[in-house]
Formats: sequence, structure tokens, C-alpha cells
Amino acid sequence: MKRTLLSRFALSLSLLGVVLTVETALFSYYNSKNYLEDMYAHRVISGSKSVASMMQTADVRSIISDSGNHSGAYIRTVTLLNTLKQDGDVTFLSLVVPNENSVTFYVDAMVEAMGDDPAEQIPYGTDILYTDAARDNEDLQNYELMWELYSHGKGTDTPFITDNSYGYNYTSVSPILDEDGNAIAAIQYILDMQEVRGHLNSFLRTMLSLSFSSVAIAMLVYVLFVRRVVTIPIGKLAAFTKGITDSGRFENQRIEIKTNDEIEDLGKSFNYMLIKLEDYIANLQVVTAEKERIGAELDVAKKIQADMLPSIFPPFPLYYEFDIYASMQPAKEVGGDFYDFFLVNENTLGVVVADVSGKGVPAALFMVVAKTLIQNTAISGKCPEDVFRIVNKMLCDNNDSGMFVTAFLGYLDISTGNFTFVNAGHNPPLWKKANESFEWLKARAGFVLAGDVDTVYKQNEITLNPGDELFLYTDGVTEAVNNEKELFSDPRLLEVANKLTADSQHQPSLQEFTLSVKHEIDDFAEGAEQADDITMLALRYKGRQSDMKELIIEAKIENLDTVLDFISAELENTDCPMKLRRQIAVAVEEVFVNIAHYAYNPEIGGAVIRVAVGKEIIIEFEDRGKPYNPLEKPDPDITLSADEREIGGLGIFMVKNIADTVEYRHEDGKNILVLRVVNN
Repeated sequence: MKRTLLSRFALSLSLLGVVLTVETALFSYYNSKNYLEDMYAHRVISGSKSVASMMQTADVRSIISDSGNHSGAYIRTVTLLNTLKQDGDVTFLSLVVPNENSVTFYVDAMVEAMGDDPAEQIPYGTDILYTDAARDNEDLQNYELMWELYSHGKGTDTPFITDNSYGYNYTSVSPILDEDGNAIAAIQYILDMQEVRGHLNSFLRTMLSLSFSSVAIAMLVYVLFVRRVVTIPIGKLAAFTKGITDSGRFENQRIEIKTNDEIEDLGKSFNYMLIKLEDYIANLQVVTAEKERIGAELDVAKKIQADMLPSIFPPFPLYYEFDIYASMQPAKEVGGDFYDFFLVNENTLGVVVADVSGKGVPAALFMVVAKTLIQNTAISGKCPEDVFRIVNKMLCDNNDSGMFVTAFLGYLDISTGNFTFVNAGHNPPLWKKANESFEWLKARAGFVLAGDVDTVYKQNEITLNPGDELFLYTDGVTEAVNNEKELFSDPRLLEVANKLTADSQHQPSLQEFTLSVKHEIDDFAEGAEQADDITMLALRYKGRQSDMKELIIEAKIENLDTVLDFISAELENTDCPMKLRRQIAVAVEEVFVNIAHYAYNPEIGGAVIRVAVGKEIIIEFEDRGKPYNPLEKPDPDITLSADEREIGGLGIFMVKNIADTVEYRHEDGKNILVLRVVNN
């Protein structure tokens, strides 16, 4: 339940009042208690000493002697003690002789006018053991202390206090000394403190009542005062602000508060804030509309930029000699990185990766110009070094913004694997030879494009063999940072690339490889904001193959022989060894049977088998069944017996051992499994 400010204030003030009331009453109570206790303690001590000083030694000796209660001294002493008891309002007044274990009573004053009961008077000569007289251990200790003091001729300096079944009493004992200073008897002087306690308790109740009444009245007056000068104006301001919040209207809303204090100033400040808020909302609407317009235009620009980069993979379905995959993730809505690949002619593939200085729209516009110039110049028939020389001069013209481009351009001779390239200040690519690890493609880089109109570029050349791969990227990869501002770095990129391709039995597809590199970068960044565009391009050369032959057939076991005959016919007229043919037949049978059993179960669907024979034998299986990657199944432990080994997995394990590489991908709703076997 929501509480008002006044109720909270009243509650807190009430708690404070209760605390003050209790503290005031207790303070007064304890002051009075200490005063009265000190006063009565002094009275008991001084009283017992005064009575003891009145006693005549001869009379005391006569009284405590045999038959002393029949002496005139006894009668005089009884009369004196009764008079002193009544005049001093003493509860108990006695003449006693303490011993080590007991105390003997000789005179026990009795005044019936004071309400004393004669039946309770202790008779002359009564000896009472301390253990019988004591009501608790504290009482017993008091008696023992009394004897200790008496035996040394001393009396009590502070009263004995008892609070038990005898009552609440102050007791003092003063010795009566002879001429030699030895104690011969003692005066026991006792005051009943119960009445004093009752008086103190009554005083405490009275103080609590008076304090509570006074504080309550003061609190009420103060609450009414606070309500008038604080909570009512604040409540008015709160209701006003709630009305604005509920309605959502800020225009022409004002509040008037007249308190001549800070609350009035608060109301004026709120009115001023409303005026400024009206202006802010009006400006915000204009800015928001403009931002939405710019955002919409940036979205269009982002789509245009994305559409400018080739994004269909595989991009050249008729070319089985190479695989290629690329991606670009801009740091902002649009970026300055770009990649490109295109056919320079029927036998030459051109690949480009570039990075424009800066980010955002200016870099994106410069990127469009650079990409268009590089591609158009390349397909005009110029070699890589001439392409960069010509493009550099064109970019330098009217480059008032001082922007520049780092770029890498390479030409792949599709039939021979010859790769001619030129580097304009760009990061060196990674080169992985078949069945080996990635290494840096070492070649001296030239100056950036658009940096110097007279720059001369020098091209280099390497030869790619079947299975070789190139990985091109921009500095957004190696210069990605984490929250500790550490760079992803060149060494880490090389390490990651080799880790991802370490399994010689299963080389990832180029798409899997680039996505895995991006995943490693994201893990390293640990959520840190991407500072630069990240662009990657991977190229795998497979070598020239003869035209692939294709068989379209229903995926059912009855058609297995047709599939094997199709493969056998393609291998028959080659120099493929018979042993390798039989191994290929085993692999083909295993894959086709799996498609027939599981791809469409319980339905029947089609399968496409393609084969190309050359330096490398490529067999491709395609179906539109359930998505399934057989390479994800762990290899069986062949060291175990058949009974101990888990069922399944042995067939695809055989396939992976027969083929040099096995690749799987799922695209356009199709499962595609590719076996590659080196024909030797």
C-alpha cells in the first residue's frame, strides 16, 4: 500500500517521540532512584552507627551475660531501642552478638504502634544459624562478611541489600566496642525499601505519562505545521506532475505555489523545466524525423553496398576447379571494406580485398568508386600491376579528402593454378598448401592506392596446386580488440587458421572456415564494440577437371547397381588403379545406401550423383532429404571389439579413410556430400 509523505513523516516523528519519551522518563527515574538509594544507604549506615554509639558498654555486658534479660540494663536498652525504632521509622532494630556460624539476638525492638507483630519478635538469647537465616547464596555471603567485619571490630560502610522472600531491605551492622576496642556486640539496623521502590515505580509511570502527553501535543502541533507548509504544497506539486505524466501533455502546463520558501522555488523551477521541455520536444521531433530519414537512407545505402558485393555461393556453378567464399561485417551502418571476385576471362578468376581509410558514408562512397574502377580496369584485359597503376592515378585525381585504399588483387589461372597478384599496402594473405599448414604469403607490398600518383606497383606470382588455399582479410580481423585493449594480432590469426584446419581427415568448407574465424574473433573480443570493418575471402584451388557427368535417380536400394555402374563406367577408361576403383565403389555404396535409408524415410525421393575424373576424382552426392551432416558423427573406437563398440558410424569412417577429403554442406534445401580422391 502506498503511503503519503505526511504519514511517513508522522510515523517517523512518532517513533522519535516514543524514543524521547522513554529516554526522558528513564533518565528522570534513574536519577531519582540513585538519589534515593544513596540517601537511604547513608541513613542506614549513619543510623546504625548512631545507635551503637548510644550503647553503654556496662549495660551491654550486663545484657549479654547470663540472665541479662532480668537486669535493669536490659529494660533501659529495650526502651531506648523501641523509642529509636519508632522515632527513626526503622523496620528492624536489634542488639546482637555475631559468631562464626550464627548470630545471637539479645534485644529485638518491638513497637506495636508501628504495626509490629509481637508473635514475630525474636526472643532473648535466640541463636540463629546463618544457613537457616539466609534465603539465598547472596544472603549467606552477607552474613559471612558481617562476621568478618565484626571479628575485626568493624561495621558496614555500605548497606547489605537483599531482595528476596524477606523483602527488599537495606541492612547495616555497627559494632559496640569495649575499652580495648574489641567488639562485644553489634547493632543491626534494617530499613524496608519496598515503599521506596513503589514510589519510584509510581514516579516512572507519572513521568512516562507526562512525557508522552507533552511529546504527543508537540508532535501534533508540529505535524499540523508541516502539513500546512510542506506536505500540502508538495502534494499539490506531486498531483500536478502525475497529471502531466498521465496525460502526456506538456504544453501550457504551469503550477502556482505561494509558500515564500524553497517549495515555491521548486514550483518555479518546474515551470521553467516545462518550458524547456516543450522546446526540447519540439526540437526532438525535428531531430528524430531527420534521424529517421537519415537512418532510412543509411539502410538503403547498406543494402546497396551489400548488393554490390557478390553474395551467391558458389558463384560460378560451372567451374569445379575452385571454391570461393567471402563475407563483410561493417563496423557502422555502411563500411569502407570491400571484397570482389569476377571472371577476367573464361580462364582467369580475379579476386580483390580492400580497405578504405575511415568509416561510415565517406568511406562507403570511396569504396564504391574504388571497387568499380578496379573491376572495370581488370576486365578490360590489364594485368594486376597495370590495374593498380591506372586505378591509383584515377583515385588521386580530385582526392581533396585525402582518403586512400589498401588493396590486394590476384588473378588465378583456372587451368594451371598460376596465381599473379599485386599488393597495395594491404595485409599479407595466408597460404595453405594441400595437407600442410597455413603460412604467410611473402611478397613486398607497394604503396596504398590514392596515396601518390607516381606510385609503381610490382606484381608477384605463385603456383597453386589442387588443395591449396588462400585466405585474404582486412585489418579489422587482426586489429580487433577485447576489453583489455589487446589486439587479436597476426600470430593469433595464424594460430586460429591452423587450428581450424588441423584435422586432415575433414577439412572445413570455406564458409565454415570463415564463420569459425569470425566466431574466434567474437570470443576474443568478449563483447567489446567492433571498431573496424571485418572482411574475409577464402579461395581453394581444386584444379582443372574434365566435365562432370551426372546421374539423376530415385534414392532406393534397388538402384544401387545403376549407381555403381555409372561410377565404374567413368573410371573404366582412366589409369585409375583397380584397387582404388574397388575402394571408391565401397565408399559410393555406403553413401548411396545411407541416402536411400534415411534421407526421405519413409518416403522416396531423388538423388543426383555427379562424377569428374582427372588428377583428382570428384564424386558429388545431392539429395533434398532431411538435413544431416554425417561428418559430425564421432569416429568409432576401432580398438574395441564389435560387442563393445557403439552401433553405427563405421561406414562413414570407412568413407573418410578411402577419400582424401570429404566435404558436406547444406544449401538451398539440399544435402551435398563431396568425396575427393587423388588419382595416383
